[in-house]
Amino acid sequence: MTAFLASLGFVVLAEMGDKTQLLGMAFATRYRWQTVMWGVLVATVLNHFFAVVVGNYITRVIPLHYVQIAAAASFIIFGLWTIRGDELGDEANGSRFNPFWTVTIAFFIAEMGDKTQLATVALAAQFKEIIPVWLGTTVGMMIANAIGIIVGIVMGRKIPERAVKWFAALVFIFFGLVGLYQALPRHLLSPSVIITVVAIILVLVYVVAKWENNGKMPHQQE
Repeated sequence: MTAFLASLGFVVLAEMGDKTQLLGMAFATRYRWQTVMWGVLVATVLNHFFAVVVGNYITRVIPLHYVQIAAAASFIIFGLWTIRGDELGDEANGSRFNPFWTVTIAFFIAEMGDKTQLATVALAAQFKEIIPVWLGTTVGMMIANAIGIIVGIVMGRKIPERAVKWFAALVFIFFGLVGLYQALPRHLLSPSVIITVVAIILVLVYVVAKWENNGKMPHQQE
């Protein structure tokens, strides 16, 4: 019981204001809250089980910063996809991309190499009780993300759809850039490299946004 409560409390506190909580908020502005909660639950169960069972072994085979770089890059891709992606109403009408799997995959990737996943590994090693730690960190994640989802629901009702989509996209891209900055070797982070990367992202955002607008033109003319 101690391992469960300690793990739960640690994760709830650690997740306050963390990127996964903000992602839950962003997704809740686009999809039904039930879809987001189920996606978060499945991703957390799988990710934290992965962490407590094979996390230590995997990080010996694949350097952690490679995992973090891949996760950060995927965030940027998710951001661009959000700009170009489906409308908010598409979940009910049959989206090109299943919202549940979108949320699940995004959260699973977000937790790879994140402090919560690393804390799960550490807690399992400390208490030497895999199941209580696994359950505690999972429940803690659900509590923390439920708070973010509630905020997202309120935002989704009060903010125009286009603004909601851009908010979600910028959250993804921001954390992707922050993740790259934290994971890349210091010698690569010269001002010229940083400016170049940011410029490329801005160009991609512009191109994708223009693509989205052009894609809507036929519908607007009908």
